[in-house]
Amino acid sequence: MPTGIVHLLVTHLLSIVGFVMATVLIAVILVQRRAPGTTFAWLLVIVLVPYVGVPLYLVFGGRKLGASRKARLASGPPPPSAGNAFELFVTGEAAFAAIIESLASATRSIHVSTLILGADDVGDAVIEVLEKKAKDGVDVRVLIDSLFKPRADRRRLGALVRAGGRVTWFMPVWHLPFRRRLRANLRLHRKIIVVDGALAIVGGMNLAAEYMGPTPTPTRWRDLSARVRGPVVDEIAAVFRADWEFAAHEPVDPTAPPFGGAAGRAQVPAGDAHAHAPGAPAGDSVLQVVASGPDVADDLLYDAFLTAVFSARRRLWIATPYFVPDEALLRALVLAVRRGVDVRVVVPARSNHRTADYAGASYLRAVAAAGGTICCYAPTMMHAKAILVDESLAAIGSANLDMRSLFLNYEIALFCSSPKETAVLAAWFESQWPECGPLAPAGRARSLVEAVARLVGPLE
Repeated sequence: MPTGIVHLLVTHLLSIVGFVMATVLIAVILVQRRAPGTTFAWLLVIVLVPYVGVPLYLVFGGRKLGASRKARLASGPPPPSAGNAFELFVTGEAAFAAIIESLASATRSIHVSTLILGADDVGDAVIEVLEKKAKDGVDVRVLIDSLFKPRADRRRLGALVRAGGRVTWFMPVWHLPFRRRLRANLRLHRKIIVVDGALAIVGGMNLAAEYMGPTPTPTRWRDLSARVRGPVVDEIAAVFRADWEFAAHEPVDPTAPPFGGAAGRAQVPAGDAHAHAPGAPAGDSVLQVVASGPDVADDLLYDAFLTAVFSARRRLWIATPYFVPDEALLRALVLAVRRGVDVRVVVPARSNHRTADYAGASYLRAVAAAGGTICCYAPTMMHAKAILVDESLAAIGSANLDMRSLFLNYEIALFCSSPKETAVLAAWFESQWPECGPLAPAGRARSLVEAVARLVGPLE
Protein backbone atom coordinates (compact mmCIF):
# COMPACT_ATOMS: atom_id res chain seq x y z
CA MET A 1 0.00 0.00 0.00
CA PRO A 2 1.40 3.42 -0.95
CA THR A 3 2.87 5.48 1.88
CA GLY A 4 0.52 8.38 1.23
CA ILE A 5 -2.57 6.20 1.63
CA VAL A 6 -1.19 4.66 4.86
CA HIS A 7 -0.50 8.10 6.23
CA LEU A 8 -4.03 9.23 5.31
CA LEU A 9 -5.61 6.18 6.96
CA VAL A 10 -3.57 6.59 10.14
CA THR A 11 -4.41 10.28 10.31
CA HIS A 12 -8.09 9.55 9.76
CA LEU A 13 -8.05 6.82 12.42
CA LEU A 14 -6.34 9.10 14.94
CA SER A 15 -8.89 11.80 14.24
CA ILE A 16 -11.73 9.37 14.93
CA VAL A 17 -10.10 8.10 18.12
CA GLY A 18 -9.42 11.65 19.27
CA PHE A 19 -13.00 12.70 18.57
CA VAL A 20 -14.41 9.71 20.45
CA MET A 21 -12.12 10.25 23.43
CA ALA A 22 -12.90 13.96 23.53
CA THR A 23 -16.63 13.20 23.44
CA VAL A 24 -16.33 10.66 26.24
CA LEU A 25 -14.25 13.02 28.38
CA ILE A 26 -16.71 15.85 27.84
CA ALA A 27 -19.50 13.59 29.07
CA VAL A 28 -17.39 12.56 32.09
CA ILE A 29 -16.60 16.18 32.97
CA LEU A 30 -20.24 17.26 32.68
CA VAL A 31 -21.49 14.61 35.14
CA GLN A 32 -18.72 15.21 37.67
CA ARG A 33 -19.28 17.47 40.65
CA ARG A 34 -16.89 20.30 39.82
CA ALA A 35 -16.89 24.03 40.25
CA PRO A 36 -18.39 25.70 37.14
CA GLY A 37 -15.13 27.52 36.42
CA THR A 38 -13.16 24.27 36.49
CA THR A 39 -15.70 22.51 34.28
CA PHE A 40 -15.67 25.32 31.74
CA ALA A 41 -11.87 25.53 31.68
CA TRP A 42 -11.46 21.82 30.94
CA LEU A 43 -14.23 21.81 28.32
CA LEU A 44 -12.61 24.77 26.60
CA VAL A 45 -9.19 23.11 26.41
CA ILE A 46 -10.58 19.77 25.20
CA VAL A 47 -12.83 21.32 22.52
CA LEU A 48 -10.40 23.93 21.17
CA VAL A 49 -7.15 21.96 21.36
CA PRO A 50 -8.18 18.28 21.75
CA TYR A 51 -4.72 16.90 20.97
CA VAL A 52 -3.46 18.83 24.01
CA GLY A 53 -6.58 18.80 26.18
CA VAL A 54 -7.33 15.07 26.01
CA PRO A 55 -3.89 13.85 27.15
CA LEU A 56 -3.72 16.60 29.76
CA TYR A 57 -7.04 15.52 31.22
CA LEU A 58 -6.07 11.85 31.20
CA VAL A 59 -3.00 12.70 33.27
CA PHE A 60 -4.25 15.59 35.42
CA GLY A 61 -8.01 15.88 35.12
CA GLY A 62 -9.59 13.14 37.24
CA ARG A 63 -10.41 14.02 40.82
CA LYS A 64 -12.30 11.05 42.27
CA LEU A 65 -11.13 7.43 42.37
CA GLY A 66 -14.45 5.73 42.99
CA ALA A 67 -15.68 3.95 46.08
CA SER A 68 -13.85 0.62 46.07
CA ARG A 69 -11.88 1.26 49.24
CA LYS A 70 -13.96 -0.44 51.89
CA ALA A 71 -12.42 1.51 54.76
CA ARG A 72 -13.50 4.87 53.31
CA LEU A 73 -17.12 4.38 52.21
CA ALA A 74 -18.60 6.59 54.95
CA SER A 75 -20.89 9.31 53.68
CA GLY A 76 -19.60 11.85 56.17
CA PRO A 77 -16.94 12.54 58.78
CA PRO A 78 -17.02 10.78 62.16
CA PRO A 79 -18.91 12.69 64.86
CA PRO A 80 -17.04 14.85 67.38
CA SER A 81 -15.58 12.95 70.31
CA ALA A 82 -15.09 14.13 73.87
CA GLY A 83 -12.35 13.20 76.31
CA ASN A 84 -9.35 14.32 74.25
CA ALA A 85 -6.18 16.20 75.12
CA PHE A 86 -5.04 18.91 72.69
CA GLU A 87 -1.72 20.77 72.44
CA LEU A 88 -1.17 23.45 69.80
CA PHE A 89 2.39 24.11 68.61
CA VAL A 90 2.78 27.58 67.12
CA THR A 91 6.49 27.37 66.27
CA GLY A 92 8.57 24.94 64.27
CA GLU A 93 10.87 24.48 67.25
CA ALA A 94 8.04 23.37 69.55
CA ALA A 95 6.62 21.05 66.89
CA PHE A 96 10.02 19.48 66.21
CA ALA A 97 10.63 18.83 69.92
CA ALA A 98 7.18 17.27 70.29
CA ILE A 99 7.68 15.04 67.26
CA ILE A 100 11.07 13.74 68.40
CA GLU A 101 9.75 13.21 71.93
CA SER A 102 6.67 11.38 70.66
CA LEU A 103 8.63 9.13 68.28
CA ALA A 104 11.13 8.29 71.03
CA SER A 105 8.29 7.25 73.33
CA ALA A 106 6.96 4.58 70.93
CA THR A 107 6.78 1.02 72.20
CA ARG A 108 4.51 -0.57 69.61
CA SER A 109 4.04 1.37 66.38
CA ILE A 110 4.95 4.56 64.55
CA HIS A 111 2.96 5.55 61.46
CA VAL A 112 4.09 8.64 59.55
CA SER A 113 2.46 10.28 56.54
CA THR A 114 3.95 13.39 54.92
CA LEU A 115 4.26 15.26 51.67
CA ILE A 116 7.96 15.99 52.25
CA LEU A 117 10.64 14.22 54.27
CA GLY A 118 13.63 16.50 53.77
CA ALA A 119 17.20 15.43 53.09
CA ASP A 120 18.38 17.84 55.77
CA ASP A 121 19.06 17.96 59.51
CA VAL A 122 15.37 17.65 60.37
CA GLY A 123 14.81 14.66 58.08
CA ASP A 124 17.98 13.04 59.40
CA ALA A 125 16.88 13.50 63.01
CA VAL A 126 13.46 11.99 62.33
CA ILE A 127 14.89 9.01 60.41
CA GLU A 128 17.49 8.43 63.12
CA VAL A 129 14.77 7.95 65.73
CA LEU A 130 12.69 5.83 63.36
CA GLU A 131 15.66 3.60 62.57
CA LYS A 132 16.41 3.05 66.26
CA LYS A 133 12.79 2.19 66.97
CA ALA A 134 12.62 -0.19 64.02
CA LYS A 135 15.67 -2.03 65.37
CA ASP A 136 13.85 -2.30 68.72
CA GLY A 137 10.98 -4.11 66.98
CA VAL A 138 8.54 -1.20 66.72
CA ASP A 139 6.26 -1.30 63.68
CA VAL A 140 7.58 1.71 61.72
CA ARG A 141 5.75 2.72 58.53
CA VAL A 142 6.52 5.88 56.55
CA LEU A 143 4.28 7.07 53.71
CA ILE A 144 5.65 9.86 51.49
CA ASP A 145 4.09 11.46 48.44
CA SER A 146 5.98 10.55 45.28
CA LEU A 147 5.99 14.14 44.02
CA PHE A 148 8.76 15.00 46.46
CA LYS A 149 10.77 11.80 46.16
CA PRO A 150 13.77 13.81 44.87
CA ARG A 151 13.88 15.72 48.17
CA ALA A 152 14.19 12.56 50.27
CA ASP A 153 17.48 11.02 51.38
CA ARG A 154 17.35 7.61 49.72
CA ARG A 155 20.43 6.42 51.58
CA ARG A 156 18.93 7.16 54.99
CA LEU A 157 15.59 5.67 54.00
CA GLY A 158 17.41 2.54 52.81
CA ALA A 159 19.02 2.25 56.23
CA LEU A 160 15.59 2.55 57.84
CA VAL A 161 14.26 -0.27 55.67
CA ARG A 162 17.24 -2.47 56.51
CA ALA A 163 16.55 -1.80 60.19
CA GLY A 164 13.05 -3.23 59.77
CA GLY A 165 11.01 -0.15 58.91
CA ARG A 166 8.77 0.14 55.88
CA VAL A 167 8.72 3.03 53.41
CA THR A 168 6.07 3.44 50.73
CA TRP A 169 5.66 6.13 48.07
CA PHE A 170 2.16 7.44 47.46
CA MET A 171 0.72 7.80 43.94
CA PRO A 172 3.51 7.69 41.34
CA VAL A 173 3.93 10.87 39.35
CA TRP A 174 4.74 8.98 36.16
CA HIS A 175 2.84 5.85 35.24
CA LEU A 176 1.38 4.07 32.24
CA PRO A 177 -1.76 5.78 30.91
CA PHE A 178 -5.20 4.36 31.69
CA ARG A 179 -3.97 2.61 34.84
CA ARG A 180 -6.98 2.47 37.10
CA ARG A 181 -6.87 4.60 40.26
CA LEU A 182 -3.62 6.36 39.40
CA ARG A 183 -3.76 10.11 38.78
CA ALA A 184 -0.68 12.31 38.72
CA ASN A 185 -2.61 15.35 39.95
CA LEU A 186 -3.94 13.67 43.12
CA ARG A 187 -1.36 14.22 45.84
CA LEU A 188 -1.06 13.11 49.46
CA HIS A 189 -0.98 16.44 51.30
CA ARG A 190 -1.80 15.06 54.76
CA LYS A 191 0.70 15.34 57.62
CA ILE A 192 0.02 12.61 60.16
CA ILE A 193 2.07 10.94 62.88
CA VAL A 194 0.45 8.23 65.02
CA VAL A 195 2.42 6.66 67.87
CA ASP A 196 1.23 3.44 69.54
CA GLY A 197 -2.32 4.27 68.47
CA ALA A 198 -2.42 6.50 71.55
CA LEU A 199 -1.23 9.91 70.35
CA ALA A 200 -1.28 11.69 67.02
CA ILE A 201 0.26 14.81 65.52
CA VAL A 202 -1.45 16.63 62.64
CA GLY A 203 -1.10 20.04 61.03
CA GLY A 204 0.55 21.78 58.12
CA MET A 205 4.23 21.12 58.78
CA ASN A 206 6.26 18.80 56.60
CA LEU A 207 9.29 17.05 58.08
CA ALA A 208 11.87 19.44 56.67
CA ALA A 209 14.04 22.33 57.86
CA GLU A 210 11.94 25.17 56.41
CA TYR A 211 9.02 24.03 58.57
CA MET A 212 10.67 22.99 61.85
CA GLY A 213 13.94 22.39 63.65
CA PRO A 214 15.66 22.40 67.04
CA THR A 215 16.59 26.10 66.97
CA PRO A 216 14.93 29.21 65.49
CA THR A 217 15.96 30.54 62.11
CA PRO A 218 14.88 33.87 60.59
CA THR A 219 13.65 32.26 57.37
CA ARG A 220 11.60 29.45 58.95
CA TRP A 221 8.01 29.38 57.76
CA ARG A 222 5.14 30.15 60.12
CA ASP A 223 2.98 27.11 60.60
CA LEU A 224 0.80 25.22 63.08
CA SER A 225 0.73 21.67 64.35
CA ALA A 226 -1.14 19.90 67.13
CA ARG A 227 -0.65 16.81 69.28
CA VAL A 228 -3.74 14.99 70.48
CA ARG A 229 -4.50 12.05 72.73
CA GLY A 230 -7.76 10.30 73.42
CA PRO A 231 -10.56 8.76 71.32
CA VAL A 232 -9.93 11.08 68.35
CA VAL A 233 -6.60 9.30 67.70
CA ASP A 234 -8.54 6.24 66.47
CA GLU A 235 -10.02 8.32 63.64
CA ILE A 236 -6.66 9.78 62.64
CA ALA A 237 -5.10 6.30 62.70
CA ALA A 238 -7.89 5.01 60.45
CA VAL A 239 -7.06 7.69 57.87
CA PHE A 240 -3.42 6.63 57.84
CA ARG A 241 -4.36 2.94 57.51
CA ALA A 242 -6.57 3.64 54.50
CA ASP A 243 -3.83 5.62 52.76
CA TRP A 244 -1.21 2.98 53.53
CA GLU A 245 -3.40 0.17 52.25
CA PHE A 246 -4.03 2.08 49.02
CA ALA A 247 -0.35 2.86 48.40
CA ALA A 248 1.31 -0.31 49.75
CA HIS A 249 -1.42 -2.77 48.71
CA GLU A 250 -1.33 -4.39 52.13
CA PRO A 251 -3.55 -4.07 55.19
CA VAL A 252 -2.50 -2.57 58.51
CA ASP A 253 -3.73 -4.54 61.51
CA PRO A 254 -3.82 -2.13 64.47
CA THR A 255 -4.01 -5.03 66.92
CA ALA A 256 -0.99 -6.92 65.55
CA PRO A 257 2.24 -7.05 67.57
CA PRO A 258 5.29 -5.18 66.28
CA PHE A 259 7.56 -6.81 63.71
CA GLY A 260 10.04 -7.75 66.42
CA GLY A 261 7.36 -9.52 68.44
CA ALA A 262 6.60 -8.97 72.08
CA ALA A 263 10.20 -9.64 73.05
CA GLY A 264 11.45 -6.93 70.72
CA ARG A 265 9.34 -4.12 72.13
CA ALA A 266 10.97 -1.17 73.77
CA GLN A 267 10.12 -0.82 77.42
CA VAL A 268 7.74 1.91 78.52
CA PRO A 269 9.59 4.48 80.65
CA ALA A 270 8.25 4.86 84.15
CA GLY A 271 5.73 7.66 84.40
CA ASP A 272 5.57 8.17 80.63
CA ALA A 273 2.64 10.45 79.87
CA HIS A 274 2.01 8.63 76.57
CA ALA A 275 1.65 5.18 78.10
CA HIS A 276 -2.11 4.73 78.24
CA ALA A 277 -4.57 2.58 76.37
CA PRO A 278 -5.45 3.75 72.84
CA GLY A 279 -8.89 5.35 72.75
CA ALA A 280 -8.99 5.99 76.49
CA PRO A 281 -10.12 9.46 77.67
CA ALA A 282 -7.15 11.81 78.04
CA GLY A 283 -8.62 15.29 78.55
CA ASP A 284 -11.69 17.49 78.19
CA SER A 285 -11.40 18.64 74.57
CA VAL A 286 -14.13 17.95 72.01
CA LEU A 287 -12.47 17.20 68.67
CA GLN A 288 -13.56 16.05 65.23
CA VAL A 289 -11.43 14.68 62.39
CA VAL A 290 -12.45 15.59 58.85
CA ALA A 291 -10.58 13.90 56.01
CA SER A 292 -11.22 14.70 52.39
CA GLY A 293 -9.84 13.53 49.08
CA PRO A 294 -10.31 11.55 45.89
CA ASP A 295 -11.24 8.41 47.86
CA VAL A 296 -14.28 10.08 49.45
CA ALA A 297 -17.44 10.63 47.42
CA ASP A 298 -18.14 14.07 48.89
CA ASP A 299 -15.85 17.06 49.39
CA LEU A 300 -16.03 16.94 53.16
CA LEU A 301 -13.55 19.68 54.00
CA TYR A 302 -15.05 22.03 51.47
CA ASP A 303 -18.49 21.42 52.95
CA ALA A 304 -17.14 21.95 56.48
CA PHE A 305 -15.40 25.21 55.56
CA LEU A 306 -18.44 26.53 53.71
CA THR A 307 -20.66 25.68 56.68
CA ALA A 308 -18.22 27.45 59.01
CA VAL A 309 -18.33 30.62 56.91
CA PHE A 310 -22.13 30.69 56.89
CA SER A 311 -22.29 30.03 60.65
CA ALA A 312 -19.99 32.93 61.63
CA ARG A 313 -21.72 35.73 63.49
CA ARG A 314 -18.98 37.83 65.11
CA ARG A 315 -15.61 36.89 63.67
CA LEU A 316 -14.16 34.71 60.94
CA TRP A 317 -10.38 34.60 60.88
CA ILE A 318 -8.57 32.53 58.26
CA ALA A 319 -4.90 31.71 57.72
CA THR A 320 -3.82 30.07 54.48
CA PRO A 321 -0.68 30.14 52.32
CA TYR A 322 -2.73 30.11 49.11
CA PHE A 323 -6.18 31.68 48.72
CA VAL A 324 -7.93 30.44 45.58
CA PRO A 325 -11.54 29.60 46.58
CA ASP A 326 -14.33 28.72 44.20
CA GLU A 327 -17.08 31.24 43.52
CA ALA A 328 -19.46 29.78 46.13
CA LEU A 329 -16.92 30.03 48.93
CA LEU A 330 -15.88 33.51 47.84
CA ARG A 331 -19.51 34.63 47.80
CA ALA A 332 -20.04 33.18 51.28
CA LEU A 333 -17.07 35.21 52.58
CA VAL A 334 -18.37 38.41 50.99
CA LEU A 335 -21.81 37.83 52.50
CA ALA A 336 -20.23 37.24 55.90
CA VAL A 337 -18.54 40.63 55.66
CA ARG A 338 -21.79 42.30 54.66
CA ARG A 339 -23.67 40.90 57.63
CA GLY A 340 -21.16 42.44 59.99
CA VAL A 341 -18.72 39.58 60.61
CA ASP A 342 -15.10 40.54 61.27
CA VAL A 343 -13.55 38.67 58.33
CA ARG A 344 -9.75 38.61 58.23
CA VAL A 345 -7.63 36.54 55.87
CA VAL A 346 -3.95 36.04 56.71
CA VAL A 347 -1.78 35.17 53.70
CA PRO A 348 1.95 35.50 52.99
CA ALA A 349 2.99 38.81 51.49
CA ARG A 350 4.79 36.65 48.96
CA SER A 351 4.43 32.89 48.91
CA ASN A 352 6.71 30.22 47.44
CA HIS A 353 4.35 29.92 44.43
CA ARG A 354 4.02 33.14 42.46
CA THR A 355 1.30 31.71 40.23
CA ALA A 356 -0.85 31.04 43.31
CA ASP A 357 -0.23 34.61 44.48
CA TYR A 358 -1.43 36.01 41.18
CA ALA A 359 -4.41 33.65 41.00
CA GLY A 360 -5.51 34.43 44.55
CA ALA A 361 -5.00 38.18 44.53
CA SER A 362 -8.24 38.97 42.71
CA TYR A 363 -10.21 36.86 45.20
CA LEU A 364 -8.51 38.67 48.09
CA ARG A 365 -9.38 42.01 46.48
CA ALA A 366 -13.03 40.97 46.29
CA VAL A 367 -13.07 40.23 50.03
CA ALA A 368 -11.32 43.53 50.74
CA ALA A 369 -13.73 45.46 48.51
CA ALA A 370 -16.65 44.08 50.53
CA GLY A 371 -15.04 45.36 53.76
CA GLY A 372 -12.98 42.39 54.88
CA THR A 373 -9.39 42.71 56.07
CA ILE A 374 -6.51 41.15 54.15
CA CYS A 375 -3.44 40.63 56.35
CA CYS A 376 -0.25 40.04 54.35
CA TYR A 377 2.33 38.41 56.60
CA ALA A 378 5.71 39.92 55.77
CA PRO A 379 8.56 38.34 57.80
CA THR A 380 8.59 34.97 56.06
CA MET A 381 6.31 32.41 54.41
CA MET A 382 2.93 32.01 56.15
CA HIS A 383 2.18 28.31 55.76
CA ALA A 384 -0.43 27.84 58.53
CA LYS A 385 -3.88 26.56 57.63
CA ALA A 386 -6.40 27.60 60.27
CA ILE A 387 -9.97 28.86 60.64
CA LEU A 388 -11.50 30.50 63.71
CA VAL A 389 -15.26 31.08 63.95
CA ASP A 390 -16.53 33.24 66.81
CA GLU A 391 -15.73 31.50 70.12
CA SER A 392 -17.30 28.24 68.96
CA LEU A 393 -15.00 26.63 66.39
CA ALA A 394 -11.30 26.34 65.64
CA ALA A 395 -9.80 24.23 62.87
CA ILE A 396 -6.23 23.44 61.83
CA GLY A 397 -4.87 20.90 59.42
CA SER A 398 -3.17 20.35 56.09
CA ALA A 399 -5.69 21.93 53.71
CA ASN A 400 -5.08 25.29 52.06
CA LEU A 401 -8.06 27.42 51.15
CA ASP A 402 -7.60 26.74 47.45
CA MET A 403 -9.28 24.52 44.91
CA ARG A 404 -6.41 22.03 44.81
CA SER A 405 -6.67 21.27 48.53
CA LEU A 406 -10.46 21.40 48.62
CA PHE A 407 -11.15 19.27 45.55
CA LEU A 408 -8.03 17.27 44.58
CA ASN A 409 -5.60 16.56 47.41
CA TYR A 410 -5.81 14.01 50.19
CA GLU A 411 -6.23 16.31 53.22
CA ILE A 412 -7.02 16.15 56.93
CA ALA A 413 -8.16 18.74 59.46
CA LEU A 414 -8.90 18.79 63.16
CA PHE A 415 -12.00 20.73 64.27
CA CYS A 416 -12.17 21.89 67.90
CA SER A 417 -15.36 23.14 69.53
CA SER A 418 -14.07 23.69 73.08
CA PRO A 419 -13.62 27.30 74.32
CA LYS A 420 -10.08 26.49 75.44
CA GLU A 421 -8.92 25.59 71.92
CA THR A 422 -10.63 28.55 70.27
CA ALA A 423 -8.98 30.89 72.79
CA VAL A 424 -5.54 29.44 72.06
CA LEU A 425 -5.99 29.82 68.30
CA ALA A 426 -7.38 33.33 68.75
CA ALA A 427 -4.25 34.30 70.69
CA TRP A 428 -2.10 32.96 67.84
CA PHE A 429 -4.01 35.02 65.28
CA GLU A 430 -3.71 38.15 67.41
CA SER A 431 0.05 37.65 67.61
CA GLN A 432 0.25 37.79 63.81
CA TRP A 433 -1.45 41.17 63.30
CA PRO A 434 1.61 43.34 64.10
CA GLU A 435 3.62 41.43 61.46
CA CYS A 436 1.06 41.95 58.71
CA GLY A 437 0.46 44.71 56.19
CA PRO A 438 -2.35 45.50 53.72
CA LEU A 439 -2.71 43.99 50.27
CA ALA A 440 -0.74 46.06 47.78
CA PRO A 441 -2.83 47.79 45.09
CA ALA A 442 -2.61 46.49 41.54
CA GLY A 443 -1.75 48.54 38.48
CA ARG A 444 -3.04 47.75 35.01
CA ALA A 445 -0.33 45.23 34.17
CA ARG A 446 -0.69 43.44 37.50
CA SER A 447 -4.49 43.36 37.16
CA LEU A 448 -4.18 41.72 33.74
CA VAL A 449 -1.76 39.08 35.09
CA GLU A 450 -4.10 38.37 38.01
CA ALA A 451 -7.07 37.97 35.67
CA VAL A 452 -5.21 35.48 33.47
CA ALA A 453 -3.97 33.54 36.49
CA ARG A 454 -7.52 33.37 37.84
CA LEU A 455 -8.70 31.79 34.58
CA VAL A 456 -5.92 29.18 34.64
CA GLY A 457 -6.35 28.41 38.34
CA PRO A 458 -9.33 26.02 37.94
CA LEU A 459 -7.26 23.69 35.74
CA GLU A 460 -5.15 22.63 38.76
